[in-house]
Amino acid sequence: MDVSLIILCLVVVTALAFDFTNGFHDTANAMATSIATGALKPKAAVTLSAVLNLIGAFLSVEVALTVTNAVINIQDKSGAPNVALTADGGFTLLMIVFAGLVGAIVWNLLTWLLGLPSSSSHALFGGLIGSTMAALGVSGVKWTGDGSKLDGVLGKVVMPAFASPVIAAIIAAAGTWLVYKITQGVAERYKESGFRWGQIGSASLVSLAHGTNDAQKTMGVITLALIASGQWTDTENVPFWVKLTCALAIALGTYLGGWRIIRTLGKGLVEISSPQGMAAESASAAVILTSSHLGFALSTTHVATGSILGTGLGKKGAEVRWGVAGRMVAAWMITLPCAGLVGAIMFWIGNGIGGLFGTLVVFALLCGLSGYMWWRSKKAPVDHNNVNEDWDRATPETQVPASAQA
Repeated sequence: MDVSLIILCLVVVTALAFDFTNGFHDTANAMATSIATGALKPKAAVTLSAVLNLIGAFLSVEVALTVTNAVINIQDKSGAPNVALTADGGFTLLMIVFAGLVGAIVWNLLTWLLGLPSSSSHALFGGLIGSTMAALGVSGVKWTGDGSKLDGVLGKVVMPAFASPVIAAIIAAAGTWLVYKITQGVAERYKESGFRWGQIGSASLVSLAHGTNDAQKTMGVITLALIASGQWTDTENVPFWVKLTCALAIALGTYLGGWRIIRTLGKGLVEISSPQGMAAESASAAVILTSSHLGFALSTTHVATGSILGTGLGKKGAEVRWGVAGRMVAAWMITLPCAGLVGAIMFWIGNGIGGLFGTLVVFALLCGLSGYMWWRSKKAPVDHNNVNEDWDRATPETQVPASAQA
């Protein structure tokens, strides 16, 4: 088998592994509040979310095209292929993509281990930006578009990162206030029961929206790898087999459930009720679907977190754990640079060694780091059996449930 084809296969496998981690890392975005309020049983919630993520992945390709075209300068100003990326038969571009994916996976697994709902999307973009800068310098990153519109990394990634959680929080706060205003005087048991059904619908919509946004990011990465190896030339479309495999990978990851992160979002930020949960999920779905239509590769984690915080602000007397929120925001702020640093280091290692052996060394490092974090997680497991245990009884470091303590 040709060496370049072997490298391409390793990149595709790694991309699907990232897609898988994206799925279990982000299950919480759709289902954390429904699980926390009891609207859905934990296993039923992740199963429903997995199916809808699978369907959502086929509904649009706008975000996939953003990933393919808005991060790396794969063409020069004349529209011709970037010589710096094609002079070695596309190996540099393949290594950039591969190293960026490794940076994203490592950061996803680390934040999952700590129970921090950080952004899988920003981990991916951070990894790609870091490996691109290591290979081509600052000019290798497409920071802006052609000048006629806000495009590139700043327009499609950075701007939504700051705007989306604020918008989601405002919508959720207004929705929560309105819900409680309208239902004032209704017995609490009827209110909770009715809104739990509403939560199932709104959580389903968030899962569908998540598929239209996050699954496409991996589609864009694989398409970029295919372009690098000469297997694909169309920057405006995605091969069907790429759509199918990415949809299946994110659905499988979603089904397994990132219980540590579900716990943080469902129990750590706000002691949430069903009306608040429905308001949060509705706000998240509206923001994510709008952004997917516009091709903004936003963080669904940021949106979901902003929505949940908004429900705490919108309900009179609700308790918001600002310490937990502060740790999450800190993780958000360092996601891009940390994933970028790992991506850059992996590029230097792989490119420095060179060829297939360099790629295999980086892949071995990824497997080793992933295995270590999985092993560490088994010391204090969180699953569907203890995900809803009382937050305040847990350890302050990672808020692992008391029943999981060794």
